[in-house]
Amino acid sequence: MRALVQRVSEASVSVDGKTVGSIGKGLLVFLAVGRNDEESDINYLVNKITNLRVFYDDEEKFNRSCLDVGGHILLVSQFTLYADTRKGRRPSFIDAAPPEMAQSLFQTAYAKFQETGLRVEGGKFQAYMMVSLVNDGPVTLMIDSPEKEGSPGR
Repeated sequence: MRALVQRVSEASVSVDGKTVGSIGKGLLVFLAVGRNDEESDINYLVNKITNLRVFYDDEEKFNRSCLDVGGHILLVSQFTLYADTRKGRRPSFIDAAPPEMAQSLFQTAYAKFQETGLRVEGGKFQAYMMVSLVNDGPVTLMIDSPEKEGSPGR
C-alpha cells in the first residue's frame, strides 16, 4: 500500500462539480492499494499516518501529529501511485490491485481512519475527481507499507 501524504491548511475533493469531501487543517492522503496488500498494510499505514509528527510544536519543530493537533484526514483513492514508468511512455499499473480488491481495502482503510476519532472525509472510489488543496509548508511525504519495520519485503 502506498500513501502520498500532504499537510494541508485546507483541501477538498469534488465529483461532477459537487464537493464530496472537504477538510480544514490536517492531512490529504492519496492512497493506492497494491495487488499484494492485506489488512496488516492498512493497520500499518493508518497508525503511521495518524501519528506522523509533521505539525509544529511551540518551538516550530515537527513534534505534533494529526492526533495531537486534532487535524482532519481527507482520504482519496489514487491507483496511479503504483505507476511503473521505466519502460516506454505509457505507465503500467500491473502492481496496482484489481478494482474490486482495491475498493474493499480502501473502504477498510477509511473505516480504520474513522476509528482513530479524527474527522475523516473521502473522495469517491473509481470516480474522476478534482482535488483542491492548500499545501501547508509544503510538506509532502511518501509512505510505502512494505517498508514497515521488520518487513521481509515483497
